Amino acid sequence: MINTVAISEGIHYVGVNDRETHLFENLWPLDKGVSYNAYLINDEKVAIIDTVKSTKMDAFIEKVGSIIGDKKVDYLIINHMEPDHSGAIKAVKERYPEVTIVGNKKTFDLIESFYGGVRNLHIINDGDELDLGKHQLKFYLTPMVHWPETMMTYEVNEKVLFSADAFGGFGTLDGGIFDDEVNLEFYTDEIRRYYSNIVGKYGMMVQKALNKLTDAGIDLKVIAPGHGPVWRNNPSCILDYYDRWSKAETEEGVVIVYGSMYGNTQKMADFIARNLSEKGIKNIRIYDSSKTHPSYIISDIWRFKGLILGSCAYNTGLFPSMETLIHKIQNSQLKNRYVGIFGTASWSGGGVSTLQKFIEDIKWQQVGPTIEANSSPKDKDFKGCEVIAWEMAEKLIGERTETEDENCLKK
Repeated sequence: MINTVAISEGIHYVGVNDRETHLFENLWPLDKGVSYNAYLINDEKVAIIDTVKSTKMDAFIEKVGSIIGDKKVDYLIINHMEPDHSGAIKAVKERYPEVTIVGNKKTFDLIESFYGGVRNLHIINDGDELDLGKHQLKFYLTPMVHWPETMMTYEVNEKVLFSADAFGGFGTLDGGIFDDEVNLEFYTDEIRRYYSNIVGKYGMMVQKALNKLTDAGIDLKVIAPGHGPVWRNNPSCILDYYDRWSKAETEEGVVIVYGSMYGNTQKMADFIARNLSEKGIKNIRIYDSSKTHPSYIISDIWRFKGLILGSCAYNTGLFPSMETLIHKIQNSQLKNRYVGIFGTASWSGGGVSTLQKFIEDIKWQQVGPTIEANSSPKDKDFKGCEVIAWEMAEKLIGERTETEDENCLKK
């Protein structure tokens, strides 16, 4: 028997889990897997909304057939053309040859590029509608969230928003599909890691998309994203997070990241962390850049206001894993962070000076002096590290508000 899940009358979840893929987009670790969410509206006209990765298309087609039986599929709506959502287009066309593919002009440009020419196309514009019978669909173009063709589909009567990659996250759906069926604490970090690494660079476009939905005055009872839980109990939670993240709003805390060959730069990192704790900072995360994938580090940098970077010198330059990290930070277009710099050098420099140039280029506010120890940290270097910790704590404590941040994802 096939497991199918009804979202509301006539609307079904037909997504699949992927526990086999190690790297999402061959970049981001999938320690907790990922779901590819697709949806089916079974009405006078039958519509599929998005598909799944090509490796999962058989399970997806089987789910569709278990719901509609011998009925034909009238429409395949493509909200997003990345292959983890469009990979089964050909399978749908083969199983349901009369299907009409619905998308915007940029959708079809990408279909041609990925899969060659397809027939039976229905091009929609922003605000267009499609009548399925009892269900009415309305389309909202949301370009660069996070590809140029992305759009969202809104079911007017059941008030369900099919949001593509927006509002999604990593992590398979292990039994529970909805936000009130799962332990959201499990998904907290994976939702933010997904946003900060996949969508976060396009914060301005996320704000435009959120404003478009607000200006349209649509009532959102359910948010059905392309990955992760379907939000039916508290959709305002994920909307609030996307609003805050896309504005680069932060929590109080400090991320310390270092690159160290023989432990001397690590000693300075631990010393700074202890001093931050003594000065009243509780959220402190220390990462060895050689041990932790940058996507996890970026997720916490996105979360917290303070960042302290340390590196030894390596072949007259920055330690390689730190070089990878700062390139990723630059690409993410993060704003409004406090940052401190420390490190070590022996027969050559290049590590700390590269970090200094990075800070000047990114235009974040530096706290404390720039500390570079000769081979191993001495008393004067530790005193400089203490100043970094003190100035960072002073900045963060000075921004405290009377109301404690509420994390709806952990409730």
